[in-house]
Order: sequence, then structure tokens, then C-alpha cells
Amino acid sequence: MANLLNELVTGVVESVLKEVLKKSGVKTKSKRKKRQTRDASGQFTRAKAKPKAKPAKKQVSRRRTAASRSRAKA
Repeated sequence: MANLLNELVTGVVESVLKEVLKKSGVKTKSKRKKRQTRDASGQFTRAKAKPKAKPAKKQVSRRRTAASRSRAKA
């Protein structure tokens, strides 16, 4: 009798644990897609090549620029 009761309790506990730990309603977010442009006839157009970026200007210290300005005045 005790064995039967023990089996019943463990079965109920296991089923409840499974229910609690089960992942329900988990949805993954849909990935965004970039829109493609179409021409007048409705066909997809290829993206235009972007012009090459100019390299960044070299930074000059403020002290040197101030010194060069004072030299230019004299």
C-alpha cells in the first residue's frame, strides 16, 4: 500500500515539474529584411556602388597650430 502511494506521489510530482519547466509559447523574433528597390518595370535593381571614402585628415596638435598662427602674424 505504501509503495503504491509512493508511486502515485512521485508520478504526480514529476508531471507537475515537467509542466512547470516546459517552455511554452516561446517565440523567436523575426529578422528584419532590407527592402529592395524596383525599377519602373517592376524588376529589382542592383544597389549602386558607393564612392570610396576619403582618408581621415591627420590630427595636428593645438599648440603647433597656435604657434604657426603667431609666426604668420610676425
